[in-house]
Amino acid sequence: MARKCITAAQAAELVGQNDTVVIHGSGGVLVPDTILKAVEARYLETQAPGNLKLVVPIIPGTRAEMNGMNRFAHKGMLREIMGTCFDPIRHPELIRMINDGEIEGYEASIGTIVHLCRAIGSNQPGHFTRAGLGSYLDPRDQGGRMNDRSDNLPVRVEEVAGQEYLFYPSFPIDVAIIRGSTADEAGNISFEDDPNTLGAVEYALAARASGGKVIVQVKRLARSGSLDPHKVRVPAALVDHIVVEPFQQQISGFKQDPLAGVDPFLNGQLRMPLDGLPPIPQTPMRMVLRRAALEMKRGQSINLGQGMPTNLPRVALEEGVLDDLSFNNEHGAFGGLTAEGYVGNFLPAVNVEAIMDSSFTFNYYDGGCLDMTYLGFGEVDQYGNINVNRFGKLWNGSGGFTNIVEKTPQVVFCGTLTAGGLQTEFVDGELKIVVEGRNKRFVPKVSHICFNGSRAHAKGQKALYITERAVFELGPNGIELIEVAPGIDIEMQIKPFVDFDLQVSEHLKLMPMDVFKDVPLNLSHRFEKTEAA
Repeated sequence: MARKCITAAQAAELVGQNDTVVIHGSGGVLVPDTILKAVEARYLETQAPGNLKLVVPIIPGTRAEMNGMNRFAHKGMLREIMGTCFDPIRHPELIRMINDGEIEGYEASIGTIVHLCRAIGSNQPGHFTRAGLGSYLDPRDQGGRMNDRSDNLPVRVEEVAGQEYLFYPSFPIDVAIIRGSTADEAGNISFEDDPNTLGAVEYALAARASGGKVIVQVKRLARSGSLDPHKVRVPAALVDHIVVEPFQQQISGFKQDPLAGVDPFLNGQLRMPLDGLPPIPQTPMRMVLRRAALEMKRGQSINLGQGMPTNLPRVALEEGVLDDLSFNNEHGAFGGLTAEGYVGNFLPAVNVEAIMDSSFTFNYYDGGCLDMTYLGFGEVDQYGNINVNRFGKLWNGSGGFTNIVEKTPQVVFCGTLTAGGLQTEFVDGELKIVVEGRNKRFVPKVSHICFNGSRAHAKGQKALYITERAVFELGPNGIELIEVAPGIDIEMQIKPFVDFDLQVSEHLKLMPMDVFKDVPLNLSHRFEKTEAA
């Protein structure tokens, strides 16, 4: 076993000049940062390894320090990055390098990169997908390119059986750097401490099939044969080297004593009591989510996107219907509540029912198994297009967004009509705008299409755009105002903040009054009425 256990500095020596490296983890979950820190230290001392191609299926690193992807943000260290998510706070230097054209940058969806790694690992020519057609990922639009230097697009359009697909050709992976909880002496890797597994086995398999190296960071080493085989997600046959980091945190950046063990509520070992969970404060977000909750039906499988929608299960909890629904997120958590309000992280869930690998999760989405999805939005235009990706020089990336919206029959976008300081209150049966937001979000044309309204309508998808003062619906001619909050004047408080000619439905209704009051929505009764109908 001594052959497999090495130090982080020795692991850094295994990354070669010009290598293509895939990095595991997202946010503070499963980020192998001890190894990444060593790779960075080696480069700063020796200028090697340089000219790397970095493949980052999600977004490794936290806001707590300059870690994760930021470890590679040095002149000469990178030649190219292929990723799905970026953050101006976590990665300011990396984003500057992209904006200034110092490196090539390409975006793809999480599902695409995970499935592309699976294709590489099974010696397939590449990955075909319809997710992203008609979006900024389509090569007839931008192809995911992030600057003018990026002229070697990783995607092309192919026709198969009379249908168009985006095709991402395979390429070799030289090094996979992943993380788990425990390694045994043979090299099997288990994930019992961790709240997610993400795409660990796909990345390892891609490197192994390419003749590359697989390096794994874990918290502890165990005797051979002592691991529960059901908890082993990466078998020893795929693992070349192991780095043991005894101070590895369950969630990096979360204020947790690394010597105190793990939080059993985050890895599914125990279920958290929810009786004392406070309700969502009476804010515009609460109004949006309560109106959004009226779209749910008992027994539905519902995806939750990052941002405002992560709090929707708390509305279901207040209403006593949490167990009547199956919420999930793109990182493999099925059931329970996302842990955003508990640890400030969207990836885990408390009281989770299943923790699934990324490959399954995106097969589930791509296969059309969702009933609904609730997603946030940055910009909306008159055609119903959504941008969540780029705003000026700020890159967010769209994560799993394009996979989620491709086959889901009902899509509900949640956000406020304006952003930046918006304050509201509900008084005497009317919604009052106390302080208007500084920024408009309903624009003539979005800069990056992440959700294509025309394509969605042609496929028969239902799309709603729910704000604190109005509800819009996608129709054949774009979006149409179908509901307005009580007390809101369309001419004074909606149209001035919508930068296009607004269509108003002939059947315009008031948003339900109970949405704004501190009273139950009686969702269980609404479910029963829907089922009876």
